[in-house]
Amino acid sequence: MSSKELDQAKAKWESQLSAPRAGCFTTLSDMEVPLLSTPADLEESGFDYMRDLGFPGEYPYTRGVQRNMYRGKLWTMRQFAGFASAEETNTRFKMLLANGQTGLSTAFDMPTLMGYDADSPRSIGEVGRCGVAVSSLEDMERLYDEIPLGEVTTSMTVNGPAIVLLAMYYAVAEKQGVPKDKVRGTIQNDILKEYIAQKEWLFPVKPAVELVIDTIEWGAKYYPGWNTVSISGYHIREAGATAVQELAFTLADGLAYVDACLARGMKVDDFAPRLSFFFDVHNDFFEEVAKFRAARRLWSKLMRERYQARDPRSWMLRTHAQTAGVSLTAQQPYNNIVRVSLQALAAIMGGTQSLHTNSMDETLSLPTDESVMIALRTQQIIAEESGVANVVDPFGGSYFMETLTTKIEKDAMAYIKKIDELGGMVKAIERGYPQAEIANSAYHFQRQLEAKEKVMVGVNKYWAPEPKRINTLTIDRSVEKRQIERLVALKKNRNPEACARALKNVEEAATNGTNLVGPITEAVKSYATLQEVCDTLRGVLGIYRETGSF
Repeated sequence: MSSKELDQAKAKWESQLSAPRAGCFTTLSDMEVPLLSTPADLEESGFDYMRDLGFPGEYPYTRGVQRNMYRGKLWTMRQFAGFASAEETNTRFKMLLANGQTGLSTAFDMPTLMGYDADSPRSIGEVGRCGVAVSSLEDMERLYDEIPLGEVTTSMTVNGPAIVLLAMYYAVAEKQGVPKDKVRGTIQNDILKEYIAQKEWLFPVKPAVELVIDTIEWGAKYYPGWNTVSISGYHIREAGATAVQELAFTLADGLAYVDACLARGMKVDDFAPRLSFFFDVHNDFFEEVAKFRAARRLWSKLMRERYQARDPRSWMLRTHAQTAGVSLTAQQPYNNIVRVSLQALAAIMGGTQSLHTNSMDETLSLPTDESVMIALRTQQIIAEESGVANVVDPFGGSYFMETLTTKIEKDAMAYIKKIDELGGMVKAIERGYPQAEIANSAYHFQRQLEAKEKVMVGVNKYWAPEPKRINTLTIDRSVEKRQIERLVALKKNRNPEACARALKNVEEAATNGTNLVGPITEAVKSYATLQEVCDTLRGVLGIYRETGSF
């Protein structure tokens, strides 16, 4: 059928449509959704199979970064875990591994994320509350006790003081006798998105970026199996960004790290294969699948064309995904199981390499053992019972999916070009550009919820009285007391001269611009605490205070 004949047939079909039901027929991010897609939509965009799709495991990776995807290996099931003490979190780790989890993911408490020890006045009331408390190498040793770090991959979600926690992890692996090339995992370490969205920072932007580059440089030389940065759109989306903004700002952050590595004198193919990504998976099923596909295609083009990368591994966007915490509701919390299931399915259909599924109670507290098991079983049921892992990119060639993928890619590239015009992501952040864009999107979505143009089941529609709250996890306040007592004992029993020398070496390296991973590793081995190292760096690098933009 010719294009003209198809248009005529569609017009005839449309003339017989009944009136639509009341509702807003847009994606969650407010992109118009056509009632029906046809080959004409692909023709309009100039769609070409080999250029725009190709085959899985080949450029431009739209259909996935491995040739046989989940037929070869299922995605890593990596449930985020961390609460109270290192021992309690270690027990949770072992429970999850015993029940089929295939990788660890570590959540740290707020004092740790901000570079403070448990005995700091700033830490009062927060020790162990939203993650595990880690103040020293001794805590890290307890955290991974009897967990073989040469066999299990570990993810650590920490940014501002990431270089210190990474040094601790390397030191634990060394004590276990694990060869450097067998130490595998990921540290988030994406400081740019902290200034954009999550707001957990220590130092000014430019020196903070240099710390990230220190870890990338060190990892490329000594830890070839470690992903030293996980460039994260998750928190950008959770702050209120649209799917397009999440994709654009995440890739723009990635480009900023590439530029900084090149400025350091590194060659692109020496470090780019270990860059990794982390995306949110929200409620709009098709939009999320298209976002993952567009992300891979856009990143591969940027790496091959802008940076002239020659190693195909440098073109691959490898990603972890997490279901959307912001979509969870305190009202009717059992509904969250359904939301998470659909979001997890979208991530898998989109081709993620690793996945965390949120627990139904995480809007109320850290998850209980029961709720985290439901979240893990959600992944396992999708993997083992649904059949979706048997075929690669089943949406490939769909008129609607290919049109949506192309639109998201095009709109994201427009944002990246704008950021280029501003001088790159660091300058854009300093001017408040991505922050303002996200704030405007969050405000727009909130207005839509209040007007009931968008629906949250159990919140602004289908509300019902709830007779009782579900059981939640409570963190005993005695955790803080025990952690402080341990810290006091550690400082009393360590070698004070060795610790002081090691901290002095950190100070000198920071002053001279030397790569800091080595000196910090020696400092934590001397049992210098997290805050002692971070305070030493604060003394040289300074601290960051955000300029208001409203």
